[in-house]
Amino acid sequence: MSQKLIKMVKLNNLQYNPNRDPQVYRRTPGQPFRVQVMLEGSGQAQMEIRAEDKTLCNQTVSLPGTASCEVSFKTPGHRVATITVTAGGRSENFDLPLDVEEHAWIG
Repeated sequence: MSQKLIKMVKLNNLQYNPNRDPQVYRRTPGQPFRVQVMLEGSGQAQMEIRAEDKTLCNQTVSLPGTASCEVSFKTPGHRVATITVTAGGRSENFDLPLDVEEHAWIG
């Protein structure tokens, strides 16, 4: 079994966990999501984040290492950003839900 490339994904400085209350990850229009991807392996890797058929971030990272991007959206809605990491002839994907609320949650 080969080693995974993506070790961990953090969203807004918290380790992404689909069981956590999604409110902690949400943003309002124009407010950036901070995405950090911790990578394992050796050599160089290409990390790309895509959503809505657009490339939001593209970085080359020395392995092991961390790729970090801030992405934002101008309109409310639910998006799925696909993180793709390619290194040494291997590729790995991770789907990350990004929710943009119309206005800040009060409560």
